[in-house]
Amino acid sequence: LAGRAGKDALMAFADAYRDYAAQHPGRFAAAQFRLDAEAAAASAGVRHSQMMRAILRGYDLDELQQTHAVRLLGSVFSGYVGLEAAGGFSHSTPASQESWTE
Repeated sequence: LAGRAGKDALMAFADAYRDYAAQHPGRFAAAQFRLDAEAAAASAGVRHSQMMRAILRGYDLDELQQTHAVRLLGSVFSGYVGLEAAGGFSHSTPASQESWTE
């Protein structure tokens, strides 16, 4: 993500998210569980949120709008990779990779 901005940075983040989910399905699934406050504060989720907020700074969103955007994008990424991993896109064309990049 270093040196990228705007849509390019957002796509790089999304690709890293998707790649991690595909390469580490068990870890990705475990990361979806709710953590207690102490564990959440020490988790990678904090770094992901900070990174996403840094990417979103280029979109002139106030802090509340950033929070909404982080939640929405996280939901989209998680939902897409979850459906993809479960074969939810394998019954139709185009291939899921094409939809991801378009």
